[in-house]
Amino acid sequence: MEIAERIKKLRAQLLYHAKRYYVDDDPEISDYDYDMMYAELLRLEGEHPELFDPASPTQRVGGKALDKFEKVTHTVQMNSLSDVFSFEELADFLARVEQTVPDALYSVEPKIDGLSVSLRYENGVFVQGATRGDGFVGEDVTQNLRTVFSLPLTLPEPLTLTVRAEVYMPRAVFERLNRRREEEGQALLANPRNAAAGSLRQLDPKVAAERSLDLFVFNFQEGNLYLDGHAPASHTETLDRLKALGFHVLENRTAVVGYDAIVSHIQTLGKMRDSLAYDIDGVVVKIDELSQRVRLGEGTNTPKWAAAYKFPPEQKQTKLLDVTVAVGRTGVLTPTAVLSPVRLAGTTVSRATLHNLEFIRERDIRIGDVVTVQKAGDIIPEVVKSHPELRPTGAVEFCMPTHCPSCGEPVFYDADEGAATRCTNSRCPAQLSREIEHFASKDAMNIDGLGPQIVDALLKNGLITDAADLYTLTVEEIAGMERMGEKSAQNLIDAIEKSKSAGLERLTYALGIRNVGEVAAAALAGRYKTLAALQNATVTELCEIEDFGEITAACVVNFFSHSQNIELCERLTAAGLLTESTAKPADDLFRGLTFVLTGTLPTMTRDEAGERIKAAGGKVSGSVSSKTSFVVAGEAAGSKLTKAQSLGVPVIDEETLLRMIDERRTTV
Repeated sequence: MEIAERIKKLRAQLLYHAKRYYVDDDPEISDYDYDMMYAELLRLEGEHPELFDPASPTQRVGGKALDKFEKVTHTVQMNSLSDVFSFEELADFLARVEQTVPDALYSVEPKIDGLSVSLRYENGVFVQGATRGDGFVGEDVTQNLRTVFSLPLTLPEPLTLTVRAEVYMPRAVFERLNRRREEEGQALLANPRNAAAGSLRQLDPKVAAERSLDLFVFNFQEGNLYLDGHAPASHTETLDRLKALGFHVLENRTAVVGYDAIVSHIQTLGKMRDSLAYDIDGVVVKIDELSQRVRLGEGTNTPKWAAAYKFPPEQKQTKLLDVTVAVGRTGVLTPTAVLSPVRLAGTTVSRATLHNLEFIRERDIRIGDVVTVQKAGDIIPEVVKSHPELRPTGAVEFCMPTHCPSCGEPVFYDADEGAATRCTNSRCPAQLSREIEHFASKDAMNIDGLGPQIVDALLKNGLITDAADLYTLTVEEIAGMERMGEKSAQNLIDAIEKSKSAGLERLTYALGIRNVGEVAAAALAGRYKTLAALQNATVTELCEIEDFGEITAACVVNFFSHSQNIELCERLTAAGLLTESTAKPADDLFRGLTFVLTGTLPTMTRDEAGERIKAAGGKVSGSVSSKTSFVVAGEAAGSKLTKAQSLGVPVIDEETLLRMIDERRTTV
């Protein structure tokens, strides 16, 4: 009994101190003291498995890796909000509301840029957490949510309730994670929102635990907030009560009346964005009194009593210190701005694209200028404009080099290829490095672990000269390189071996033929079936393929006319790569339709959804335009969803996509 009491006391103390640290931001003990108590509890629980408790603090990072996430049907629909993009649109929303509820009190609160989840408690114990999904059905991510230390595993009262929260990755954690990925040669994560979504959907909860996610509870969904059955009257009261129960609730919120007060708080939150430890992408304005929400009711997909004011793309001014030039895999020289570091849309930006020389000339951008930068789609930093009125004496015009900065060979201006400046040397080291990186990339041969740093190391050590050499590497050769052990080497060799079965679709894309992307590569594989047949294709034949123009056709024929490319294909074939198409014949269900995928889908990855669309005869594009047929949107959909709405492109969810496939097959 003494052991049981000690375990009970340690659990209570750890839960208390975790709340002080993660929720109240006011720790009472040192990290060392906390770790010592945790270690003691872990030891005692191991020695006495009969005293196991799923709500113990030690169970946050436990659990086995899952094979998949189970579906969860939400008992309360997790609606999205209608967006407004200007104060004029906000005024229109308020006018509509006040036709029914004049002089309403509004809760004005930051819109956390993360992943929405529901949290369900039974008798005061956390039992299930699920992603929003399509609002009706989400994914069970209970194990991963248990790793979020600000989420209480037990409540101080035996209440049964469901709340809604936003899971996010703190900025400091995101930057630390990206620094580590950069050191390991892995692709950098785009932004904290995508990082949070990806972390929460890790099948292994131990991986999720390493990502140090956090959350804010922002809504009471259903259940009892009080043991006596008292029903709260307002949203503010529910959040205050949830905070008292130990939840990490939204901060920096206020309750006000009237347009002017609402706009004032939106502007205040906008000024605070840089100083917050997390990203916000807007401000939510919602009726505070719960009975008034009932009077206003719900729309088809969004409530009539709330709207989300979305901040315009964040722009900052900084100084252009220099312009560097990089050489891409097709030989194009791309100028990049070197900037005084500036905080922008969740990350510190010190470099930004300048596209090409024509772009620089049109905007009169000079080295030394003060420039405005933003993130295109909240992801890619770009220079928007310069400020000649602030130009210092001595600002210098940028000139594209006459010789390649990588190999020293002459460059030429390619007016037919988007005002590009191109290196003429096909064996240029920079091009070779980018070509191999492309060959190994996820959408090509998908050689896991073969990032830019490993490619550069392999080239510098003379172990490879082209993509075919990858298939002659040995464990001993790779393990002999700096910072590569035998286990890492074996993992890379295994990934290279696995890539041999990728098939003609991926191989064609991996070859890096100019103007041939994933869709065109799949079309080529579908038409010619084997690499040998594709090598003998003619421009006339290629132009018969849907959406293949003469320029792309000429690029394909030109690629296979060069002796070094012919030799490369022969060596890849000799190495045992599958050079035949693995795709099943596509049906005509989605013939002529183009889809764009965005956000996190409930039951599939975007790659899996894309394969389903292609198998049904449709096309998958990476960008939204007026020619897009449908946008398939999941959780944490970003700028693509916004653009689709502005263009009037139909937006559907995963369930609708799958239903379209089933219904069309039924009627065919």
